[in-house]
Formats: sequence, structure tokens, C-alpha cells
Amino acid sequence: MTQPVTLETSGPLGPGRLSGDLVVPADATGVVVFAHGSGSSRHSPRNRAVAEKLQDSGCATLLLDLLTPGEEEVDARTTELRFDIGLLADRLTTAVDRVAEWPNTRDRPVGLFGASTGAAAALVAAARRPDRVAAVVSRGGRPDLAGEALAAVRAPTLLVVGGHDTQVLQLNRQAAALLGGPHELSVVPGASHLFGEPGALAKVAELAAAWFREHLGGGGPRPATAQGGHFRPPEPVRRQPFM
Repeated sequence: MTQPVTLETSGPLGPGRLSGDLVVPADATGVVVFAHGSGSSRHSPRNRAVAEKLQDSGCATLLLDLLTPGEEEVDARTTELRFDIGLLADRLTTAVDRVAEWPNTRDRPVGLFGASTGAAAALVAAARRPDRVAAVVSRGGRPDLAGEALAAVRAPTLLVVGGHDTQVLQLNRQAAALLGGPHELSVVPGASHLFGEPGALAKVAELAAAWFREHLGGGGPRPATAQGGHFRPPEPVRRQPFM
């Protein structure tokens, strides 16, 4: 059953509230907090599909809006706040702290699932809370936007990128080489940035569920990564802008 939650926050427009949807299956082994990005919200059908897979595998999930309603209105006009990684990371760090306090989630390890710019926020939050964040998964993310925080991430991190999302794939390779903890890069063949191709999003959900089962508890074998197995840092590449 979905439980609505709210988090008090402050930001560019003053005090506000963030809305979230919490689902805690019986005997959940961990809780995964979702970090949306690039104008998305907790209603993202892609992240909700992944969340359902995680719930089926024994994880609690928290899908959270990282912008208040007023901020979303501003961002819809300017697109600026979705790229404010510091702001998004502050909200996500607060969520990690609250999850550690709520009675039905406080004794469970925490994972972060970030999409697009939300992936950078997830990595910054993981660097800030190394004692609480046990694993991170990025879907089509921009981990490069986490900057210097990459070297401070200790949580095992899985980067999932579509094979046809060539520019983001390059940025992920460069960011992966800077991560301070164990990590893998998994490429889903034939998939584009939003993983809209048949079976592509299901593959993302499968990889994420296996990663969180391994690192949040629950055991079970992991499927092979979509391509390449354990990631080996590539030769340095030139950073390219991407919006």
C-alpha cells in the first residue's frame, strides 16, 4: 500500500513541502529513494515501473518530488532548477536522513536510484552520507555533474546507459573513472536515452533489482550485466556538453 509522505524544506522560493509516495513491502530488506531529474517528478512512469520491480524483489521504495510545486512552476519556464545539483542533493540528503528515522524504514539499509540529473544528486548524497547509503543505481544519468563528489562516493554504484545514448555513455565512462568506490557500467544494447525500446526499461529494472538485492540484502544471484561485466576505467576522453 502506498503511503503519502511530506518533507519540510526551504529553497529559492522560501519554505515549502516535498511530496512523496512510500511503499514498504512485508519483510523489506532495504529502502530505495528515487531521485528524479530533468523536469520529471515522482509520477514518472519509467521510475514507477522500476519501483514496482524493486518492490517485487523485496525493497521498500520512496518516490519523491525534489522540487516544491512553486519551484516546479518556475522550472517549467526556466529549466534552471533541474540542473541545480546542490539543491537537489540537499533535498535527497534530507530524505535519506528522514528514512533513517521513520519507524517502518529506519532499520533498513538505504539505496539511491537516480535518473538524468537526479543521478548526480544521488551520488552527491551518497558522498555526504557514506554511513547510510549502501548502494546507488543511475539510469541514463549525468554522474559527471556530481563533480568532485565522485571521488568521495564509497557506495557500490551501477551506471546503466543505453547503447544508442552515445554522448551520455561517454560522460558516464569518464565519471566512472573518477568514482571512489566499487562500480560497474552496464550498457543496454539498442536502447536510447529514455529506454523506450521494447524490453529496454525491463532490463534496467532487472539490473537495478539485482544490484540492490546484492548490496541491500536479500541475496540471490545477479544477472549478467547487459554488456561488458565489471567496468574497467577507460582512457581519458574529452568532456562534451550535454543538455
